[in-house]
Amino acid sequence: MARVTVEDCVEKVPNRFELVLLAGQRAKNIAAGEPLTVDRDNDKNSVVALREIADDTICLDDLNNMLIAGFQKTAPVQKMTSDDEDLKAVDAELAGDEYAQEAQEATSEIFATEAAFDETEAFQVTDNLED
Repeated sequence: MARVTVEDCVEKVPNRFELVLLAGQRAKNIAAGEPLTVDRDNDKNSVVALREIADDTICLDDLNNMLIAGFQKTAPVQKMTSDDEDLKAVDAELAGDEYAQEAQEATSEIFATEAAFDETEAFQVTDNLED
């Protein structure tokens, strides 16, 4: 079989820049493990992608949607269910209790250190008075 050229694919995708993007996306999909729709014939993924486009064995609309989704920066927004809201509330409550407990422990350590410091200072003052 002869090698595919871009001219064979331009009939299916008139814009050469779009063709390059679609063929690149299909080559990535092939590399990720998607099944081939034509025989490989010892060709690289990019050539196989162009052959699939030329033979019209793949849906270009689906490939275009995958390409667009790959360029999007934000994730689709998912609505929270009541179970998700309940779990979030429980997590916040637990986190609040944990932080409150940690803060209380830290505060008691500070007061214990200050009390020990005050006692040491008091002993030094009384020692100076006796001299």
